[in-house]
Amino acid sequence: MELKASQHGYGQNTYHLVFAPKCRYKYFMYPGIKKLCKKAFYGIAYSYNFKIHALEIQPDHVHLFVSFASSFSVSKVVQLFKGISAHRILKAFPSIRNTYLRKGHFWSAGKFYRSVGNVTADTIQHYIEQSQNGWTFEHQTKLSV
Repeated sequence: MELKASQHGYGQNTYHLVFAPKCRYKYFMYPGIKKLCKKAFYGIAYSYNFKIHALEIQPDHVHLFVSFASSFSVSKVVQLFKGISAHRILKAFPSIRNTYLRKGHFWSAGKFYRSVGNVTADTIQHYIEQSQNGWTFEHQTKLSV
């Protein structure tokens, strides 16, 4: 993964996302629904300039490894993927809405997300603790006097 520059920053915004259909129905066992979902995800990524590093569609949930600009929140990215894909799936397969889904929602309300980077939390903690080299509050007050 590479770091990217934005207008006022430099960093990496890469996440592992997981979400599931309502009641964890196994909709993705059906090749047509699975194929349409995959196509929708790649179309969304293209439209919003996201980069999908990996996509795995299991019978009852989806794993998505994606990078996106820092101007997007995780919630907004999930909203885009779930909302647009649900619209396309339910348009192509209207019988799903009438048969199985309460209130017509394809995806469950929940999500799993985890920030992914090249370093571990322990590495960052060690860097912060060791990079100060004795720079304490006492040093700060001596310099400001």
